[in-house]
Amino acid sequence: MMSEHGWQITETNNPREAPQRKKNAILVDGVILNGPVADSKAGEKFVEEASRIILEEVIKKAADVTEKVCEWQPPEKLKTLIDLELKETGETHQRLLQLCQDVIRFSVKTNHPRFFNQLYAGIDYYSLAARFITEALNPSVYTYEVSPVFLLVEEAILKKMIEFIGWKEGDGIFNPGGSVSNMYAMNLARYKYCPEIKERGLSGMPRLVVFTSEECHYSVKKAASFLGIGTHNVYFIKSDERGKMIPEELEKQVQRARKEGAAPFFVSATAGTTVLGAFDPLDEIADICEKHDLWLHVDDLLKRCYSAKASYLFQQDKFYDVSYDTGDKSIQCSRRADAFKFWMTWKALGTTGLEERVNRALALARYLVDEIKKREGFQLLLEIASTGLAPKQSQAATVPFLTEVDVDPISLGINAHQSHSDTIKNLQRALMLKRNM
Repeated sequence: MMSEHGWQITETNNPREAPQRKKNAILVDGVILNGPVADSKAGEKFVEEASRIILEEVIKKAADVTEKVCEWQPPEKLKTLIDLELKETGETHQRLLQLCQDVIRFSVKTNHPRFFNQLYAGIDYYSLAARFITEALNPSVYTYEVSPVFLLVEEAILKKMIEFIGWKEGDGIFNPGGSVSNMYAMNLARYKYCPEIKERGLSGMPRLVVFTSEECHYSVKKAASFLGIGTHNVYFIKSDERGKMIPEELEKQVQRARKEGAAPFFVSATAGTTVLGAFDPLDEIADICEKHDLWLHVDDLLKRCYSAKASYLFQQDKFYDVSYDTGDKSIQCSRRADAFKFWMTWKALGTTGLEERVNRALALARYLVDEIKKREGFQLLLEIASTGLAPKQSQAATVPFLTEVDVDPISLGINAHQSHSDTIKNLQRALMLKRNM
């Protein structure tokens, strides 16, 4: 039949898509090139109905303590409850909407007030809306002509964070997470130590050694493996009873590596360890790094380390300032617009609002510590710097750990050690913005 626009509608096995044939259709191998790929009206209706489900089942129920955190099912049972099979023909919209509801029903509600995990802090409506926008626009953050707004947003955040640290200038990039950031830091440090490795590879290079706390995040070890440094060349430094790296032990291990003929090049300290929430003594570690030239200089290092000079993409004769084409200083090239979520929340709350969130989180930690001390059946394991607790009755219970500090901390893994102690002091005074995003 004919549509109102003069298209020939043909039958299809997929009710979501109706290839429409024009009178003067251009065909190549039986494919219509000048017809719509999908039914846009039906697609818009599906998005509208799916959005309504998200609003009702996820967002509005996020703060409802009467709802379940998760309708838990074992893997084999869950496979029978959700149709996971990918078929030759598409599903109806009604079926897809039911699948959306099933996915929500059997998923963990990380925004639930009773969901306790150290990596989550409830729902943030502003960053959620920002995520909706980026998913709808589907940007690829690598050149200004493709993502003009999001590149400027990322630049604005980085400038503000550099200001907090106390630097007058600097560089940075948003990564998918802390593990990738640790790998970036290690690779940049290696490039600073031996820039020829970028072109020549590991052949002929000395045995490089990394130093980190025995309480460090496991991603440090994985980064050494991924970069070809080798996990045996990660020297784990002893920590004290609070989980903090012992500077004297770091000094011993650096000297040990040099005596072995190895090349120490990188120290990864931690501001907030995963388990104990410990903050390594950054001042003393920075002094040791300066003494042994274990210093990561970050000025323009990202681009020099990662640039592949892809002329088809990063032309130097574009009609705008090509310094905004940041894709050449990333191992990914194309990146998600993650900075936009952080920017939207920061704009909504302001710096003061973010600080209040941090203060509230620390106050909650102190309150819980006080309550645990009074509650029968629980034992406080650590005091002051970090606090651990677990029910006496269950040795296999999950052990949540709380951070309790006397100064405003930051939740950033400090992998680039500067040679100036005032930078370290500024880092210690900076707002702990990341933990609450």
